[in-house]
Amino acid sequence: MARKNKKENKLKILIPKGRIFSSVSKLLQETNLVQEINERSYFPICSDPDLEAKLMKPQNIPRLIEIGAHDLGFTGYDWVVETEAKVEELLDLGLDRVKIVSAAPTSFTKEQLKARKIIAASEYENISRNYLRKEGFDFLFLRTYGATEAFPPEDADLIIDNMATGQTLRENGLKIIDEIFPSSTRLIANPASLTTPWKKEKIEEILMLITSVLNARRRVMLEMNVPADKLEEIVRVLPCMRAPTVAPLFKERGYAVKAAVFKEETSRLIPLLKKLGATDILEYEFRKVVI
Repeated sequence: MARKNKKENKLKILIPKGRIFSSVSKLLQETNLVQEINERSYFPICSDPDLEAKLMKPQNIPRLIEIGAHDLGFTGYDWVVETEAKVEELLDLGLDRVKIVSAAPTSFTKEQLKARKIIAASEYENISRNYLRKEGFDFLFLRTYGATEAFPPEDADLIIDNMATGQTLRENGLKIIDEIFPSSTRLIANPASLTTPWKKEKIEEILMLITSVLNARRRVMLEMNVPADKLEEIVRVLPCMRAPTVAPLFKERGYAVKAAVFKEETSRLIPLLKKLGATDILEYEFRKVVI
């Protein structure tokens, strides 16, 4: 049964400490939902009086959301899988992408490891046991509390860990045996909170603000002056969210054209636009983009 909140008029949100803190805190500050936040204080100052935020280790966040101690939270998908928490995933932020992998010393093959009983070490007990059973390993599981890559070869034969670039594994003489699944930061909610009208409305507002910042990070505005006889051709090549904004210049000296485009397209578009006759081309970033 869900615990009764101390403050029923507050939407309670959990923010993760540790590796993913930086990207989540930056995102929340860009939405203006949070005024002050740092890892030394467990209670960030929220701009919105209807919000109450708290910092917590990402490992604990899914279960705290599940039992209703908090309404909303950010955590890695790996910890949602590991805890098997019954939560509602609202958004994959695409931040702090990692892969959950099994790894072993470079001298071992998967077949050699499966031919004998091994010691498998990981912070992820449920993920590890499910993977090891599925793959047919005979194993003894050892729970770790950080620095899992330090266990092989003396204290473990195989580890299950998260990996961003694989550099740490290589530096410790390890190679990937299997990629188990990808993970990234997710926004999750307590299902019951989504059935409470005022909470649902507030969560939707937060979701909209977060999405607007993520959209803004992917786009830039291109603005340029265009001669009248080049307008149709230039507008045709401009990708945009709806349609370019076109306004006549003073004394009918052509047109000012603006279009929101994806950042990765600018290296192709700007030289093309210049070649087609556009002048005074400006590129600038957004704060929020609400689609």
